[in-house]
Amino acid sequence: MEYAVAAITNMLKSARFEVIPMKGVIEEAVTLPAGSVITVTASPRKGIEATIMLSEELAARGFRVVPHLTARQVRDKSHLLDIVDRLSAGGFKDVFIIGGDITEPVGTYDSSSALIADMVEMGNRPRRIGVAAYPEGHPLINREVLMRALKDKQPFVNYMVTQICFDAQTIGKWLADVRANGITLPVYIGIPGILKRSRLLEISLKVGVGDSTRFLKNHWGMIARILQNDLYKPDDLMKKITGLIKDRSVAGFHIYTFNQCLSIRKWRQRALQRYRT
Repeated sequence: MEYAVAAITNMLKSARFEVIPMKGVIEEAVTLPAGSVITVTASPRKGIEATIMLSEELAARGFRVVPHLTARQVRDKSHLLDIVDRLSAGGFKDVFIIGGDITEPVGTYDSSSALIADMVEMGNRPRRIGVAAYPEGHPLINREVLMRALKDKQPFVNYMVTQICFDAQTIGKWLADVRANGITLPVYIGIPGILKRSRLLEISLKVGVGDSTRFLKNHWGMIARILQNDLYKPDDLMKKITGLIKDRSVAGFHIYTFNQCLSIRKWRQRALQRYRT
């Protein structure tokens, strides 16, 4: 238990906070601790421009910002060069790259691997590159392909971030598997922040988190009514994760805020105080 308490404290201190480029996000994001690492998602509807604009605004307020780039939203190498030039001008040192789930790429990049291969040749690119990882798998990509893709990208990237998973055992098994396959990248473990359970379940259904989504889809109306006034807190999940994972290359938590930043800041402060006592 001593290791778990120390691990929770360290992982909360080094946590990154993910926000979504939508109305009201600035007002929420500025409530996070000064100098926090904030990652800005790539919106399939609003495109890369919205991500970069929000990233620039948050960086101007003193946050360390990590823009997300969706490969399938980048038209070609010339477009990528323009993006990298803009990130360089903005002083961004870290970027998170995903393939994206849009059905048809807008241009020549159909995967994060293809985009990374071109980006790493650009001298002014951000020095750190992160990629996504899926403890529960991906609805469109089988596990073997996901594992091979991580291994292929490893020489060119610096860390990985897991999609939300509510099962610590699944996360622990996945991490053991990637290490057994020679993938040594540091990992940020993705967890949801404090959020109404009904909203959390709604979002989880949209992103396809876990095998349990089939049950949730069939019983969504009942579950939403039961849980609509109840808050989800990730404390139990954190304890289970840190109790299972002894891997010292776990860099911290990646907290999916869903733009509920003020609530998450207060929860995090209380958690840090609690684990220090």
